[in-house]
Amino acid sequence: MKEKVILDTDIGTDIDDAICLGYLLKNPECELLGITTVSGESEKRAMIASYLCEKAGKDIPVYPGLTEPFIGQQKQKVAQQFEFLEKISYKKTFEKDWFNFLRRTIRENPYQVNLITIGPLTNIGILFKIDPELPSLLKSMYIMGGMFFGENKKVEWNISIDPYAAATVFSSPVKEMYICGLDVTTRVRLEKDRIIEKFSKNFLLKEVLNFAEIWFRNSEVITFHDPLAAAVLFEKNLCRFKKGKVFVDQIGITGFIEDKEQNSFVAQDVNENIFFEHFFSFF
Repeated sequence: MKEKVILDTDIGTDIDDAICLGYLLKNPECELLGITTVSGESEKRAMIASYLCEKAGKDIPVYPGLTEPFIGQQKQKVAQQFEFLEKISYKKTFEKDWFNFLRRTIRENPYQVNLITIGPLTNIGILFKIDPELPSLLKSMYIMGGMFFGENKKVEWNISIDPYAAATVFSSPVKEMYICGLDVTTRVRLEKDRIIEKFSKNFLLKEVLNFAEIWFRNSEVITFHDPLAAAVLFEKNLCRFKKGKVFVDQIGITGFIEDKEQNSFVAQDVNENIFFEHFFSFF
């Protein structure tokens, strides 16, 4: 049976969100029920997601979500990759009721929905605060965020944008929460030339390259943070996990205590070769 998936994303800033969406659209084991966007210019982010869904021949509902974090100023105000859609005059309007879409879809599919979050956790934190029963109705969550091991831990971007929302999510009673942080995601990366070679062979990935051109102005490498977090849903053996409890401080530094009675599975190691074999097998 296909896995029912909702994707919450800040697509339009880092290019790996678009790559992750392409992966989910092409994975035959994925039934993508809908997409919500988060962070600054969430409507432009929704247009990017909608465009890629259309190019994949899929009619997927897309909802722009919240643009501001729980507390403080938005650090991620602009969806830079929308520049490509401006060039081709792509415009679309959306229903704004992202909250009731998430609430309704989870309640209509109890214990079946896998929620994949690859951006700041603002939408999901608010969702769980307002309807605290929803976390327990999910089948599982897959999160790209944080850094958990080693002495020199960095503040990871997604968590730092809204640490209060992240703390709400990590303390929620989701049955199983799989988390891929910088400990593993920074190891799955490809150089620009290799990306162009591989992506040019597939129609949908060619579309992703249109957005990647904007990314390549400032980087010669793409790190597959978000695709790894999503792929774990379908191939658990991509990573080695430790089970325990996740904590978040006020600036977004994440901590982890191993405890087999808790609900979080934090990735400690990754097999890069198996990941890329798995990813490109769909294209």
